[in-house]
Amino acid sequence: MVIIHVRFYLRQQLNAIKEELGNKDGDSGNEDDDIADLQKRIEAAKPPPEIMEIAKRELTRLKRVPQASAEHNVIRTYVEVLADIPWSKSTVDDLDIGRARKQFDSDHYGLETVKKRLLEYLAVLKLKRSIHEQKQLTLTPQSTEAKPGASLPAANTPSTDQTPSTPDNQVKDIVAKIENRDRAPILLLVGPPGTGKTSLAKSVASALGRKFHRISLGGVRDEAEIRGHRRTYVASLPGVIVQGLRKVGVNNPVFLLDEIDKIGMNNYHGDPSAAMLEVLDPEQNHTFNDHYVGSPVDLSKILFIATANSEWTIHDALLDRMEVIELPGYTFEEKIHIAKEHLLPKQLETNALDSKQLEIDDKTILRIIHGYTREAGVRGLERRIGAVCRYKAVQYAEKKEEGKESEYNPRVTIPDLEEILGVYDLFN
Repeated sequence: MVIIHVRFYLRQQLNAIKEELGNKDGDSGNEDDDIADLQKRIEAAKPPPEIMEIAKRELTRLKRVPQASAEHNVIRTYVEVLADIPWSKSTVDDLDIGRARKQFDSDHYGLETVKKRLLEYLAVLKLKRSIHEQKQLTLTPQSTEAKPGASLPAANTPSTDQTPSTPDNQVKDIVAKIENRDRAPILLLVGPPGTGKTSLAKSVASALGRKFHRISLGGVRDEAEIRGHRRTYVASLPGVIVQGLRKVGVNNPVFLLDEIDKIGMNNYHGDPSAAMLEVLDPEQNHTFNDHYVGSPVDLSKILFIATANSEWTIHDALLDRMEVIELPGYTFEEKIHIAKEHLLPKQLETNALDSKQLEIDDKTILRIIHGYTREAGVRGLERRIGAVCRYKAVQYAEKKEEGKESEYNPRVTIPDLEEILGVYDLFN
């Protein structure tokens, strides 16, 4: 009895010390509120049942672990990650084919093969969605009810553990089958630098009305950067895919996997290329396993668009899971149009000029393309046009300081290019 009284006395003293420390720090009443807020966030995220059970179990542990313990922060961070993943939140696609065509044409000149394939994807997705809506309207519980007098299963029929077939379950099964067929293709845009691969992906996201997120894979050497670190490690975090979902806040964004041909191969940190196989396989990515989350994450609603300069350095198994679309480059006529409609207005705005302060004709632009750029894309052409704009900006600023703006000549001719850009390189 004496021992019991001593233990009770010590326990009361410990509780008094904890309350005193809590009141001193101002956190005695905040901990319960924070846990309640976490629980509300988890419920608002509407995760799958298995994720909900994990979150409840971790919240129960969080209440028992002292706030000053390192384990408290580990559990709290994990629950916050589960609450931030968009398990059920998605955006509504804007499947207007005409508007998408105008969007692609306004953003990119040429690249007809690529734009054709993207429009095909949007058209097929729109038709599938219409069939999906018709199925939901026509399939009613009354059409699947058992008729009177229907034969019952025999008594000696072996029992199974499967869920009984009810009208609601049949509707859910058909909807799930249609959604599985709606899985987005994995597109791989292959082409030289500066051919518009990244901007094409942004145009697709804009045409669909989806959120856009870019993931740079160049130089990734660790498998954990894709799959995440296990929670047993210090400062562990989810992989780049789950982090991207947390950032965009929806489960059906457009993910750009940039420079996938430069991802690291097998080493002592694992094989990042092999880790990408599950991400980009339409038959597997609905149950993607991130090591940090520890439970399947559905990636099937994400539209993945990968870019590469060459397909020869991509892992064969990884390449087999993607649909290759080649961007060979632009012709001279296309480069002239792009320079006039896109590059020149952009550089004029960057260098504080307007269209009246710099005039350049098609022949001068063609000379820049012929003599000062050797590329399939237009990145070098944009730099040369920027150099021309800066040259004319200096001339205009000097004339303006001298009060002789009327003497300023905005026109740039072919003979001026040698002074602005250097000696003309006649390589043709």
